[in-house]
Amino acid sequence: MYPQQIIDALRHVRYPGTGKDLIESGMLEDDIRISGFEVSFSLIFQKDNDPFIKSVVKASEAALQTYIDPNVTAHIHTKYRVENPKSKEESPKIAAKHILAIHSGKGGVGKSTVTANLAVALAQASYRVGLLDADIHGPSMPKMFHTEDCRPYSVEENGRTLIEPIEQYGVKMLSIGFFVSPEQAVIWRGGMASNAIKQLIEDAHWGALDYFLIDLPPGTSDIHLTLIAELHLTGVIVVTTPQPVALVDARKGVEMFRNEKVNVPVAGLIENMAWFTPAELPENKYYIFGKDGGKALAEELHIPLLGQIPLVQSIRESGDEGTPITLQSGHPAAAIFAEIARRLADN
Repeated sequence: MYPQQIIDALRHVRYPGTGKDLIESGMLEDDIRISGFEVSFSLIFQKDNDPFIKSVVKASEAALQTYIDPNVTAHIHTKYRVENPKSKEESPKIAAKHILAIHSGKGGVGKSTVTANLAVALAQASYRVGLLDADIHGPSMPKMFHTEDCRPYSVEENGRTLIEPIEQYGVKMLSIGFFVSPEQAVIWRGGMASNAIKQLIEDAHWGALDYFLIDLPPGTSDIHLTLIAELHLTGVIVVTTPQPVALVDARKGVEMFRNEKVNVPVAGLIENMAWFTPAELPENKYYIFGKDGGKALAEELHIPLLGQIPLVQSIRESGDEGTPITLQSGHPAAAIFAEIARRLADN
């Protein structure tokens, strides 16, 4: 073997966060060592909590064995451009292993329904889950979790007064909906909305979490920029329907987070309302909004497709009743959300 073979093989491996191959992305360190069929080198990632480290390393090993020789043994080391972007003295704003924002380019694609069920699915898998409803102007989590009448109370910790999140179905949750009347419209300028979100993050007693999910408002706004600036996001999940109008906005969302100034990895795409299956014809699939649009977009942009969720009446009904469908262990839709949660955890 010689170094150029290794470089050429790694051109076949794409980094999911940007869609570019490892060489184009400048991720291969100049430290290749070869001894017979054994090779060692380092891959450089942007952050030490990059969600794609394991998958990229595995894909690199497979590429060497596929494009050079099946007997190649690779010893791949990982390095980080920024091991910890925050000051060592600065305490984290929230003690979560993974902070994931759930985004949709447009409203009406079921982003909040997906977020609620994903949170419950992760909790059912024994993860510690927090959920922030950051959709200031259209908070829906209180209804989806049947907690509309709940009001958070304050607790004292280390001389600070903190908001105690509402816990339901194993998920700790805060929403602006807990602090305003359901009939009251929230008419706030961008700065007021951003400050409210910052308070729900920084002045809340979240405790230690495995996953902190943020249900973003649709589109792009000051709230998105505030969260990116305030939190070290692990990644973003994009929700779309397969119809072209939704895909155009989903593509814009992916490109926004991939922008060099934003630089948040896209952890995956979820295609909602992928098809309709009537209860009386369980084997039939009707592609009301188009077929595999989200799947095709994920392949084109080289991001993981976490799952395709069918258009099912009981998903809508359970959300309106405040009992996410994932709570029904025998329901086929619950199994889909459980699989999405598993894929996300694996990534």
